[in-house]
Amino acid sequence: MNVLVANLGSTSFKFKVLDSDKNFTEISKGSFERIGQTDAQTGTNFSDHAHVISHILPTLPRIDAIGFKAVHGGPISGAVRVTQHVLDTMQEFADVAPAHNPPYISAMKAFAEKLPDVPQVAAFETAFHQTIPLARQIFAVPYEWFEKFGIRRYGFHGASHRYIAGRAHELAPTARRVISCHLGGSSSVTGIVDQKSVYNSFGMTAQTGVMHNNRVGDFDTFALLKLLASGMQLDQIFQTLGKKSGLLGISGVSNDMRDIEIAAANDNDQNYTRARLAIDAFIEDVRRHIGAAMFACGGCDLLAFTAGIGENGAAIRQLICRDLAFAGIVLDEKLNITRGKEFRINADSSRAQIWIMPTNEELVVAQQTVQVLSAEITA
Repeated sequence: MNVLVANLGSTSFKFKVLDSDKNFTEISKGSFERIGQTDAQTGTNFSDHAHVISHILPTLPRIDAIGFKAVHGGPISGAVRVTQHVLDTMQEFADVAPAHNPPYISAMKAFAEKLPDVPQVAAFETAFHQTIPLARQIFAVPYEWFEKFGIRRYGFHGASHRYIAGRAHELAPTARRVISCHLGGSSSVTGIVDQKSVYNSFGMTAQTGVMHNNRVGDFDTFALLKLLASGMQLDQIFQTLGKKSGLLGISGVSNDMRDIEIAAANDNDQNYTRARLAIDAFIEDVRRHIGAAMFACGGCDLLAFTAGIGENGAAIRQLICRDLAFAGIVLDEKLNITRGKEFRINADSSRAQIWIMPTNEELVVAQQTVQVLSAEITA
């Protein structure tokens, strides 16, 4: 079975085609950025995700199923066949996942129009975190809000953290307590015990938790009162929190950690102070959530770094791990210069293993897609 796995953002479309009959071998892949605007590098201009789909389909091998790394399904969790009910529910929660749900809904409809006989499966990012105890999911709001509106911490990056949980078990079977740091354009920390999530840094939406490239992360909602009193409009505030905050908002340089590190390394750069502050604030955020995950897990046997910053940011990893010997986490600075490949980087004196561990979200989604469709056949 050839499974096309779609990973969408508001202006991006990434995909892989995996052959489940050949141990999920990758047979095709592609990536499109700046959808809705002209790509300066390629000169191409795709008006929307449906336009990209029309462009790629003639170039692909036979597609037997489509799996989506879907983000927010509210009460719907796990991997499920895409139906009108699923689409309607995703639309209902589009207000709290504005950068993710609308493009996924659009792509699901476009694929259904172009490939009406090909089944679609939505693998929701929240699924892996259903094992988190309710006391860590619930907000201190009226219980009716939880029951009626689904106001709670859902947790995201589930496919990535699920992969890390399984891969960590393969590499270190005795490491029961794993802390997974998915650090990139969007970042999160998850505590895992016996391959099950027990803590995640996200809240109800993907705008929360650790600060992101241009999204705020954790934020005091009562600060809105001060901003509203200043004359700002609510939609303007949320636009800023969702697109002009995070690393970009603090640094004033870029939403890319690589650019910020360059500015922070040059004390003659006019943005030096703010760039340095953005890095320091990011490190503090990650360390705060590692601490919370460690308490939830009862310790740490393995610390994993994944995603763009996690896999490639040697200086960031070093800063995160500084002075953690009291928790049994000691980084080897020479080993830590490794970038972008699976590698163990802890010092011999470290009680916990420390790994660079590239994630494979597409593999997880493809496996879930096949499981859902196989279950339908045998039912």
